[in-house]
Amino acid sequence: MSEKFDVVVIGAGPGGYVAAIRAAQLGLKTACVEKWIDASGKPKLGGTCLNVGCIPSKALLDSTHKFEEASHGFDVHGISVGEVKMDVPAMVKRKNQIVDNLTGGIAGLFKANGVTSIQGTGKLLSGKKVEVTDKDGKVTVVEAGSVILASGSVPVNIPPAPMNGDTIVDNVGALDFQEVPKRLGVIGAGVIGLELGSVWRRLGSEVIVLEAMNDFLSLCDVDMSKEAMKLFKKQGLDVRLGARVTGSEVNGSEVTVKYTDANGEQSVVVDKLIVAVGRRPYTEGLLAGDAGVVLDERGFIKVDDQCATSVPGVFAIGDIVRGPMLAHKASEEGIMVADIIAGHKAQMNYDLIPSVIYTHPELAWVGKNEQQLKAEGVKFKVGKFPFAASGRAMAANDTDGFVKLIADEETDRILGCHIIGGHAADLIAQAVVAMEFGSSAEDIALTVFAHPTVSEAVHEAALAVDGHAIHIANRKRK
Repeated sequence: MSEKFDVVVIGAGPGGYVAAIRAAQLGLKTACVEKWIDASGKPKLGGTCLNVGCIPSKALLDSTHKFEEASHGFDVHGISVGEVKMDVPAMVKRKNQIVDNLTGGIAGLFKANGVTSIQGTGKLLSGKKVEVTDKDGKVTVVEAGSVILASGSVPVNIPPAPMNGDTIVDNVGALDFQEVPKRLGVIGAGVIGLELGSVWRRLGSEVIVLEAMNDFLSLCDVDMSKEAMKLFKKQGLDVRLGARVTGSEVNGSEVTVKYTDANGEQSVVVDKLIVAVGRRPYTEGLLAGDAGVVLDERGFIKVDDQCATSVPGVFAIGDIVRGPMLAHKASEEGIMVADIIAGHKAQMNYDLIPSVIYTHPELAWVGKNEQQLKAEGVKFKVGKFPFAASGRAMAANDTDGFVKLIADEETDRILGCHIIGGHAADLIAQAVVAMEFGSSAEDIALTVFAHPTVSEAVHEAALAVDGHAIHIANRKRK
């Protein structure tokens, strides 16, 4: 006789494990199925984000940013250090230790909250049953009152650049280089491509980023993407737009990448090639033929605003459903769904999901950007404040970038905030909270900010919306 649970979650990434913990906290008997295993054969929790995504990439970004500062930024503070060296294997080992600490931490949280962790590959059957095939091929079936599908996403592979051992790699391989490649090619100038390109550029790689689109970071506010392109070029990232990769050829320890751009056919030779052209929902083997769950034309599971699928009692969250493929979006969906299953009213605000690119400077934004509002015919006003005018940013020798706040011209309600600069990922939370409460630019302008802090740039940008910034000359309003 199969075991019965109130909730069975398939996938233990930032959507699945959070959903499982929340469901258990709400008194529901909960199991979480995860196929990833560690060296000892136990479930390796945390999904892509903790194991080969958000967390390890930030570890490398922080390590290499410190290296960059020590190499090129200490002298301005009067600090002399001689030649700075990076022990790449030690850096990667530290990254792995952080991952182990966090994944082990989830196992501890499961235990503390009473979540049953099941190792194996989960498949949804009809009747809200879940078939689990463990690492040894043993098959069991568990029954559920409700099922939450949270199987995540995988990198998109492209035929012109097939994976090739450790020469042509995706984000996973790029996190484990044991030495600095002299020449590094990156296909894709999105979040992953720019972050991983930055990591190895700081350590001395000659980095060429090939982007098929003609516009750089087209999802960002145009002011921010222009500033980012200028700063990345200054740092030494060679970003080539309109560069469509047509083929690649591995010759020993190097790879020739062929691409076309406005000038015709081109090629470049690199020692490593990272393919970072996006991710796709991972649903292979997730659904039995009679499960009844419907996918859309792009392979995402169809859900409503509360993540319910076409089958009553079956929900789907995170990267396998519509919306941005972001860990925090998946987590919040997991909490919402657990609350709904437990009988509570819950709704998520999809209009205010912040996005971040963890380069240096960081890029962070929430809400609408200028080009979106123009396309929608919305009348708006803009306040902008450069970190170059921030006393705290000057003290930190980190003055690149700005805060841009956009408000409705008539109501003054904040419509969007776009930050490029040091600490942008943390500063954006101020705008998210303000917008969640329907704040006006004036509300932020009337708020007291500690001095001296970089967060004062948000304050000044809000003041600048109506031409009242104190620490820069205001543009004359029409």
